[in-house]
Amino acid sequence: MRHHNSNRKFGRERNQRVALLKSLAYSLTLKGKIKTTEPKAKSLRPYMEKLVTLGKKQTLASRRILESRVGRQAAKKIAGKLSVTYKDRAGGYTRITKIGPRIADASPMAIIEFV
Repeated sequence: MRHHNSNRKFGRERNQRVALLKSLAYSLTLKGKIKTTEPKAKSLRPYMEKLVTLGKKQTLASRRILESRVGRQAAKKIAGKLSVTYKDRAGGYTRITKIGPRIADASPMAIIEFV
């Protein structure tokens, strides 16, 4: 039984899940808004919240962690523009909006964006 097992597997191995979250976080950071499946958006939300909070610290160590998690270009945007935008906000940097099922396979879709 899978009681209290909150990890979403997405039918992938661990390395693939990490790469998926990294890729989604990179896209969300650069574009500000992405359309994906609802479970992927729900797993991306806490990942992005932690990254933005880390970017607000403005230390060399936090910047290096950001670069390892999302890449240099996205880390620069998080540590620069986003940290200034959300300096007075203590969490809740993203919003998930449900947009209904995908036509092809009826999987629930959502838009995740920065507030």
